[in-house]
Amino acid sequence: METHVQLLHLYVSTGHNFVGHHGQCAGQNPIREVLQARCVAGRGIEGDRYFARSDGHKGQITFFADEVYESLSKQFGIRDRPPSIFRRNVITRGVDLNKLVGQEFEIQGVRFFGTEECRPCYWMDQAFGTGAETALRGRGGLRARILTDGTLRIGRNEVSRATPARHSQSCVTA
Repeated sequence: METHVQLLHLYVSTGHNFVGHHGQCAGQNPIREVLQARCVAGRGIEGDRYFARSDGHKGQITFFADEVYESLSKQFGIRDRPPSIFRRNVITRGVDLNKLVGQEFEIQGVRFFGTEECRPCYWMDQAFGTGAETALRGRGGLRARILTDGTLRIGRNEVSRATPARHSQSCVTA
């Protein structure tokens, strides 16, 4: 089934703000918005903190729905934090990311495999607002492996297609 999906924002960061900071203050590594992101199969996004972390890493790229961001902003009355606050790589519109868990899909000619939900952690309360961790459960985004090299781009009117593919999980490195 085809779904139209828009890529609204692309982000990369060279360092972690939350991972490895338990019991400490959050890191101060900036997240940078880019117009395009080079995806490398099995490794991640060039220039991102998870690039080449380990072969088959489940979170080589992360997706987050703008619809969820808008819903949280309204629920909490928060309008002064951008979607980059969640530190996901790709902000989408028009696709149910949860339906892509366990699926191979393609956006702008780049193929991905949805590995799992980006489970929210307690840092979301600090980054976005008290209660954000709970509100994000089941809607924290999508972690995925990159299956083919390619470049994702945002654009004013650019619409891509994400198509879950029929395949066996045996073709994806565990």
